[in-house]
Amino acid sequence: MDTVFKPVELPLPLYAQIKETLRERILNGSYKVHAQLPSESEISTQFKVSRITVRQALNDLQKEGLIFKIPGKGTFVAKPKAFQQLTQLEGFAEAMLPMGYEIYNKVISHKFIPASPTVAEKLGLAVGQTVTEIKRVRFLNREPVSVEITYLPEAIGEKLRKADLASRDIFLVMENDYGIALGHADLQIDAMLADPQLALHLAIPEGTALLRLERLTHTADGQPLDFEYLYFRGDAFQYRLRIARHPGEPAGHLEN
Repeated sequence: MDTVFKPVELPLPLYAQIKETLRERILNGSYKVHAQLPSESEISTQFKVSRITVRQALNDLQKEGLIFKIPGKGTFVAKPKAFQQLTQLEGFAEAMLPMGYEIYNKVISHKFIPASPTVAEKLGLAVGQTVTEIKRVRFLNREPVSVEITYLPEAIGEKLRKADLASRDIFLVMENDYGIALGHADLQIDAMLADPQLALHLAIPEGTALLRLERLTHTADGQPLDFEYLYFRGDAFQYRLRIARHPGEPAGHLEN
């Protein structure tokens, strides 16, 4: 009779066990945000392992963004990143407010400009045709987290001059105030380094890594309507998405 092979489940390495224990304490609130963790020596004594093992566990937690180290002072619990799930088309405030965040938008400019070749192509317009450009800094709990540059057809942009864009999402204004039904959006995501202007708006050093999105939103009948460049601070925000292995298989929702 053939022997059925059963893989042996090996116990987690010591550093991984410590990492998981510390992670659980951070996530369940036993260690509060910005609280100082016990020293490497104290953790070593508590778990009866070497400081090298403790250091490996802490290094992994730091890579995951759960803790940060200040030379000469110790190790502290990091503030969790805000996130938005890419499971549906929604504005920034629309996604953040239900999670208890305070949202404010600073409108840097709202003007009419000739469409560049890229903007014209995205919106299905002629190059040089007048479009609306709206620049805003998005604040999350009074901290700048993103810069958004939005391009719209001139007529829509003129209507938006009357809207309170300091406290409302453009998506909701178009739907609720003007009856424009939104359909879907095409996204491109990459990374870049903050130039002097972005660094100034986001209160970060020049050259800091940013998450950049290009988003083209269409109306319910498939017409391009809203083209945006979104620049997010990588240290303060993330996008999350769950994908299925096989096409057509339900992917479900992400766990918070």
